[in-house]
Amino acid sequence: MARLYLIAGKATDSVTHGFLPAAAHLGLDVVTLTDRPEAHRAAPGAVVACEVSDFRAVVDRIEERPAAVFSNGDFLQAPAALAAAYFGLPGKDWRAAVRAKNKRLMRRHLAGLDPVFAADAGRVPPDAPYPLVLKPREGVASEDVFLVHDAEELAARRAEIASRRADPLIVEEYLPGELHTLETLGDGHDLHVLGSFRTRLSPPPYFVEERLEWAPPPPETPQVLAQLAELGIGFGACHTEFVVHEGRARVIEVNYRLIGDHCDFLLADLLGVPLFERILRVHLGERAEGAAAPERHAVAEPILAGRSGTLTSAPGPMELDDGPVRLAYRPQRAVGDAIALTRTNRDYLGTVRAIGPDGPRVEAALSRFRDAHRWTIA
Repeated sequence: MARLYLIAGKATDSVTHGFLPAAAHLGLDVVTLTDRPEAHRAAPGAVVACEVSDFRAVVDRIEERPAAVFSNGDFLQAPAALAAAYFGLPGKDWRAAVRAKNKRLMRRHLAGLDPVFAADAGRVPPDAPYPLVLKPREGVASEDVFLVHDAEELAARRAEIASRRADPLIVEEYLPGELHTLETLGDGHDLHVLGSFRTRLSPPPYFVEERLEWAPPPPETPQVLAQLAELGIGFGACHTEFVVHEGRARVIEVNYRLIGDHCDFLLADLLGVPLFERILRVHLGERAEGAAAPERHAVAEPILAGRSGTLTSAPGPMELDDGPVRLAYRPQRAVGDAIALTRTNRDYLGTVRAIGPDGPRVEAALSRFRDAHRWTIA
């Protein structure tokens, strides 16, 4: 039986309910390498403790040449890519994975195509083009991302972040425009555009994703594809966030893995293809497949915590039909969990997914779902 080494950190629904079932359907023997083995005890196959952030430890734990080495982890793309390269397996270019994760390197590498002011947060020149976006250099989930309007506000936010984390921080020029995503799947030869979402953000100074709505890729999409090519992105799944303003597309960040927060399941359902299997097949050496644009509408809408406290009531996972609209809900926090409001995507209590024939019927079904359920934080 062909063996897949899955490199994982924390347990995620994408892996537990997406990639692991897909691997089983493909008949793969899965070995999970993780630095959090207790979180993966229920995973099928062997679970092996490993310092997964170090590619040398990953290589050492792989006892024979596998069929594939794969990770969907934000911080694990470069180690997984280096391990795959060590065994001569299909995989991502580790340099592209590093560029995508390190936002300072990304800006430096894209300067010839789209110059954006960026600097280490501790070395911001007096003439910097405020407002600026302060963010961790390798952050995720909008954590500790703030809009700052002057040097005084920047210093205060830096001190606030330093009180809870020691990660390097950068500042970037604020890029106005409508926020979109681009979902792609490549095999190193062809890069297929699977689709795009329009994203609604919370009011500044925060950048919480409040809603993703399926939409045709904007006309400026070729500009994004050119920037991805410059970064060396072209293998496996990739989730790119960009803004469009006055005919110009500008990349915000590149997540060199499948879209998360349950939008991956929405994407698979909407396209009507075994998306998780197709991604694994690329890592097994098969060519990537595209998908026809669906003639349906879709929305992913997270339920956001409005306060800190204890989650005392919330619905469980469910799927249901509301007329022609298919709804699915998957919780991200459990009843009894302590909730600490962060003003980030970590405030998601769960996500409602809706697919239907058109926007009005999808919106009406979403509204009825929210009215029929309660999320209570005491």
